Amino acid sequence: MTVTRRTALLAGLATLAGCSTAGYQGPERNVVIAAGESGGFYLAFAELLAQQLNRAEPRLRAVAVATEASVENLRRLRDGRADLGLVLGDVAESAFTGADPFSVPIAFSAIGRVYENYHQLVVRADGKVRSLADLAGRPVAMGASGSGVAVFSTRLFARAQVPVNAKNLLLGEAINALVAHEVDALLWSGGIPTPALTELNRTTAITLLPLDAHLPALRAGYGPVYDQVHVPAQAYRGVGELRTIGVANLLLAAPSLPDDVAAAVARALVGHAADLVPAPAVGTQFLDVRTLIGTGKVPLHPGAASAYRALHG
Repeated sequence: MTVTRRTALLAGLATLAGCSTAGYQGPERNVVIAAGESGGFYLAFAELLAQQLNRAEPRLRAVAVATEASVENLRRLRDGRADLGLVLGDVAESAFTGADPFSVPIAFSAIGRVYENYHQLVVRADGKVRSLADLAGRPVAMGASGSGVAVFSTRLFARAQVPVNAKNLLLGEAINALVAHEVDALLWSGGIPTPALTELNRTTAITLLPLDAHLPALRAGYGPVYDQVHVPAQAYRGVGELRTIGVANLLLAAPSLPDDVAAAVARALVGHAADLVPAPAVGTQFLDVRTLIGTGKVPLHPGAASAYRALHG
């Protein structure tokens, strides 16, 4: 896609909500969406997408599947165990080029950039940890082993030169460990607010630590895939506004996904964008149809690209 066509497409996507094209006419089939952990934004978003896709396309049977997220989702796409997968942009770029933590490139394409992901370093409000440096030598929950947050956590503490006692835990396990004083912090990557963290905050007061000071070091090592983002005040009760590090969340497709299925998913993203924000995040996050094609180094699936062009007219 040339710059001129890309610019035109970006401008046109802002007006697509009222547009329509022919629906999916292929054979009936399942569409498996590899999502994320229970209590997180990935799974909630994927469940909404599956609902909208099923309503719009009766010949498709979409289902969201709970997983450990980004790294596992890529492996599911590679192995044919999923048709679509939600993956952090930094992990997707590493997989596409075969960079660490992947030994060889993985084949996939993108349906679109669906929302901004917030890296959230969570500590107890009644504790003494108030900076990344305070965690030196302490136990930290750094995400499940198959998650994108585990990749980011390793990069963050390495670049910050803060050695920690890393624990690879699912989000629910990490929350329990924080409550029990078994870890001094947990690092989570997801939407704002994340429902499981909101629930934690009702019984054990939390605070988030700013991470923006470490953005230059991360960008120096991994490029512009990381951005500075703002957590709004009271996204979690009692937690003030702060800056952290964000990364795009991409909806990826397996190499075998037919063009007409990819096009149907793209139409669902555009036509139902307002319905694809999990209830706890309404008002703080939204799916911006103007940035759907902003997938970085990962190419758009031909079917999705065709649908976007058709919708643009």
